[in-house]
Amino acid sequence: MNLKPKRQELLRLLPDALVQTHGSSHGGARYLSFDDGPEPDYTPYLLDLLAEHRVHASFFLIGKKIERYPDLVERMVAEGHMIGNHSYSHRMFKTLSLLDQLEEFQRTDELLRSFDARPRHRVRTPQGYLDTRLLLHCARHGRSIVYWSYDSLDYQKPPHDAFVARLRDQPPLPGDIVLMHDDSHRAVEALRVLLPEWLAEGHTFHALSGDAA
Repeated sequence: MNLKPKRQELLRLLPDALVQTHGSSHGGARYLSFDDGPEPDYTPYLLDLLAEHRVHASFFLIGKKIERYPDLVERMVAEGHMIGNHSYSHRMFKTLSLLDQLEEFQRTDELLRSFDARPRHRVRTPQGYLDTRLLLHCARHGRSIVYWSYDSLDYQKPPHDAFVARLRDQPPLPGDIVLMHDDSHRAVEALRVLLPEWLAEGHTFHALSGDAA
């Protein structure tokens, strides 16, 4: 299900250095990305599954959860995954001033820095919200925003069998950045079925670059 609503199409017109909606398709690469973690009830099982299949992914993490579960972030970095910035508290950015939005990212950058030594991290806003103020700030200051081209819709809480069938029917295409979440069982249970199938079909999965600019 390669979802490309109007917002994604408009964002694709922007430079990749500002907003990335796709990765390189070289070698048939796809890019799994997970928002809203880390969560001790789900993230360890997802990391186990990725390790079993030697797949690297990208995790956009919430600052408050980083503080509570640093061991999971340490494991992500140790196992070769990219860690990104998904704000400190996951508040609705639509309701925040630009200064408050930037404060959310700054606090989380400071937390993430202790794990991978990067001064700044790639960002993904809560609910994918982007406004002109934030885009202009990121353009001026070299901040890199990661979006997606393939929305799994796992947050809609689909029944497992229907979810798997839908993703199997329309798998991600080369270059797709896949949006999933590791704050529930849905993604890991679906990938437990689909990942071996996709790998057997010759799909490859990589982490996104961690470069913030």
